[in-house]
Amino acid sequence: MNLLAFNRGLRDGIAIAIGYFSVSFSFGITAVASGISWWQAVLISLTNLTSSGQFAGIGIIAASGSYIEMAITELVINMRYALMGISLSQKLDPTFKRWQQLILGHCNTDEIFAVAMSRNKTVTPAYMTGLAVLPYIGWSGGTLAGAICGNILPMMISNALGIMIYGMFLAIIVPAMRKEHPILVVACVAILMSCIIHFVPAFSFITDGFSIIICAVAASAVGALLYPVSEEEEEAEHAA
Repeated sequence: MNLLAFNRGLRDGIAIAIGYFSVSFSFGITAVASGISWWQAVLISLTNLTSSGQFAGIGIIAASGSYIEMAITELVINMRYALMGISLSQKLDPTFKRWQQLILGHCNTDEIFAVAMSRNKTVTPAYMTGLAVLPYIGWSGGTLAGAICGNILPMMISNALGIMIYGMFLAIIVPAMRKEHPILVVACVAILMSCIIHFVPAFSFITDGFSIIICAVAASAVGALLYPVSEEEEEAEHAA
């Protein structure tokens, strides 16, 4: 394993891990308050790495929902990860083996995806492993801390911890937006689409999961049409 690439991934994942710890801390509190034991909450975070999906799942469990309801809800909310995986696969280094893709695909979250895609170089297995390690530990560790010690903190503070993840995501995407005009345009299109879906009553039937997918596809299509990448540029990027 390339230790330099692995260490670079570790450094890039520190901020994500801190943000994940705060959000999963809130999840641990919510899970225990919903009647789930602490070890079950930790097991959920170990086998799932999606804040929106986990919080939605806890709500369904607390309401004694059916397995079908759970499956459909999780499919809709997390369908965006399929799009992220397809996009990220275009940036993977040729040394990536299939089994490595399957394992590290488990950790392809919004923030990890954003950091990996913002690199000027191809994503190697060593870098992706380093990038995913600390966020995975932070997510699981935060859930454990919240499930066991969450009742010590006032509810106002524990709820406020969940806001940190949004600030962390902005810290990832804003520098890239300022550096490259195409990224700024694509981000603005996604924001505009999201506002339209959220505030226009005619689109109120669209769920949050489908909203994310629609915005991502629309913004990606605009970016592909306005800023197509030539074969020469793509080869140069893979060679870098």
